Amino acid sequence: MDIDLSEDEIQRYSRHILLGEVGGTGQMALKSASVLVIGAGGLGSPAALYLAAAGVGRIGIVDDDVVELSNLQRQIVHATASVGQKKVVSARARLAALNPEIVVETWDMRLDAVTASDLVARYDLVCDGCDNFATRYAVNAACVQQSRPLVSAAAQRFGGQLSTFRPWLGGACYHCLYPDQGTVEGQSCGDTGVLGAVTGVMGTLQATEAIKEITGIGRSMQGRLLMWDALQMRFSEIAFARDPSCRVCGSLARKCDDAG
Repeated sequence: MDIDLSEDEIQRYSRHILLGEVGGTGQMALKSASVLVIGAGGLGSPAALYLAAAGVGRIGIVDDDVVELSNLQRQIVHATASVGQKKVVSARARLAALNPEIVVETWDMRLDAVTASDLVARYDLVCDGCDNFATRYAVNAACVQQSRPLVSAAAQRFGGQLSTFRPWLGGACYHCLYPDQGTVEGQSCGDTGVLGAVTGVMGTLQATEAIKEITGIGRSMQGRLLMWDALQMRFSEIAFARDPSCRVCGSLARKCDDAG
């Protein structure tokens, strides 16, 4: 890959470039990449900020909500002056102020099975931080259909979870891990509460995994679910496998097996 970074970009990303695993080639991969961030809330805020700071060339943000005062305890991409403003508008202004070298695209909408596939196809990778199962399932199905890596995070009360899904490479999809939640209405942080810093940690981990996927460094979270208990300050991990009978990626999984 040709390295085409301006002097300002070299200075801005110098700490990345100093990393042998990243270097100029990895920084160019970030500059050439596009990431769709679903939700400009507690998870999407730190994820989008760190992706923008890292120099991801094009970032899309999806959210149909407005900023409320109660959001500011954790949704750090927004400011007090943004209360009442559309979240995508507030987030775009903050990312542009942080890094004017990148392109920020906004989508004032709620994704569903119809709209998710077309939007996901426009980006290289998806970071999902939404707060409901219906959207998570729609995003997962779109990522499977479009062969886009999905980095999914969740946070509630004092803990969080994180994983990456790439079923076309032999891994599982989100539905393999959570096959029975489609008709269940999960409780949101508005019901149970959440420590603001917990969403910051999980969103930052999400951005880290996205950067690793883009640059091809480190070990992917595919097939592994990371869980964090903030009260005990303890990380744990479980392995999980693809479900050959999964109604979302099962046929794709069989194709992978046949090809292997």
